[in-house]
Amino acid sequence: MHVVRSLVPARMDRLPWTRFHWLIVVGLGVSWILDGLEIQIVSSMGGQLENAQTLHLTSGQVGATASWYLAGQVVGALVFGRITDKLGRKKLFILTLAIYLIGSGLAGLSWNVWSLYLFRFIAGTGIGGEYTAINSAIDEIMPSRYRGRVDIAINGTYWCGAAIGAAASLFLFNEHYVPVHWGWRIGFFIGPVLGLIIIFVRRQIPESPRWLLTHGKAAEAERTVDEIERRLQSQGVELPPVDESKALDIVDTDQLSYVQMARIFFGRYPSRSFLGFTMMVTQAFLYNAIFFTASLVLIHFYKVPSDHTGYYFFPFAVGNLIGPLVLGPLFDSIGRRKMICATYVGSGLLLLASAWAFDAGILNATTQTVFWCVVFFFASAGASSAYLTVGEIFPLELRGQAISFFFAIAQGAGGVVAPYLFGHLVGGGDNANPDRLPLTCGYVIGAGAMIFGGVVAWFFGVNAEGQSLEDIADPLSMAKSSDSLPSPAVEG
Repeated sequence: MHVVRSLVPARMDRLPWTRFHWLIVVGLGVSWILDGLEIQIVSSMGGQLENAQTLHLTSGQVGATASWYLAGQVVGALVFGRITDKLGRKKLFILTLAIYLIGSGLAGLSWNVWSLYLFRFIAGTGIGGEYTAINSAIDEIMPSRYRGRVDIAINGTYWCGAAIGAAASLFLFNEHYVPVHWGWRIGFFIGPVLGLIIIFVRRQIPESPRWLLTHGKAAEAERTVDEIERRLQSQGVELPPVDESKALDIVDTDQLSYVQMARIFFGRYPSRSFLGFTMMVTQAFLYNAIFFTASLVLIHFYKVPSDHTGYYFFPFAVGNLIGPLVLGPLFDSIGRRKMICATYVGSGLLLLASAWAFDAGILNATTQTVFWCVVFFFASAGASSAYLTVGEIFPLELRGQAISFFFAIAQGAGGVVAPYLFGHLVGGGDNANPDRLPLTCGYVIGAGAMIFGGVVAWFFGVNAEGQSLEDIADPLSMAKSSDSLPSPAVEG
């Protein structure tokens, strides 16, 4: 058995924050902006797609376009999650972005409903694959003391894309500015234009040295880190020496079978798997419940004209964007477990308060939106921490597949069930004076889900702040005694 001794992970973790890390943030963080842009623009073009001058879809067909996109995300995450663990991060975050560009661009050329479904599905597979490859790369490249805040902030930029999409929709879908038969097609081209620009940035991003090290490419991993360090030193950055005691002994391992993966997830890491499942599903349920029905609430209960709901979305998006930026550093200083519990439980309690105020009828459209902004200031940071947690608590060789597995479960459970459930709750009662009780009960359920997620994080969370990924979970390729499958670290 060939054993390689390496300091690559320790060398990556001791790097100071530099322009190289900003390159990673810009080059990889755009994925969430694109996803937010896509979902917001498509959710705003329903009226355009129903128009006789366009595809003349029914309301059900318009809603189905989101379902096809979501299905594509789930398939893309599961397929590309396994591939990125086998072939590397860089190959996949170039490939998945290209797939998104093609799918979204072709959607703008759709000629009927089925072609639109197909192209939305393709675009979804690209974004789903992006989530797995990019979260993996970010966690593996960022220094341990910055990993939490960077990962949380990048995941939160989804709302920057959503805000851009909302602004674009006010122009594109206004017949006074853009003809109705062109507005929806142009909307599908905005994302690909941004993606074409960023794909050139990604070509400058190296492969994850950690992935190279654990996949029989130790020499390439060393060269990659050497090059990063040379760049920094040429900029006058002084690098501290590396503690030799942090060296890892790595052996070659084959790709794991699904049976071996199940043994690791549920046999060796059962509490971590329960934690990841709970965090991902509860945040997805809350987000999809509120986000996909917010405009319906404004229209049905506060009599906001349908073409004015976009104006209420801007502060909602800003609250979601600011939350991870402000609270993100606290996940590295105060700690993961405490902050996850605080953001989940805090957002749940605030949602309970808003449910009481909603049921009492003391809110208007503005104060309801303010409540949502405050709730999701905390919930957005908590939701982003779910992706961070799943990405860092499992062995490196499983990172992409872990993210894809829990992402698919979350989207399937929270992504499908919540909008369907809350859509029916909003529709209760007569239109002139709709019954508030069903939706109030829905808000209580959503609040309870988030509080439950926070409690689970308190008892099962991992204090991963400031720790090397290899200290949180031993790589499966780490040299051990006589085990045929190297054993990961004991849960903790």
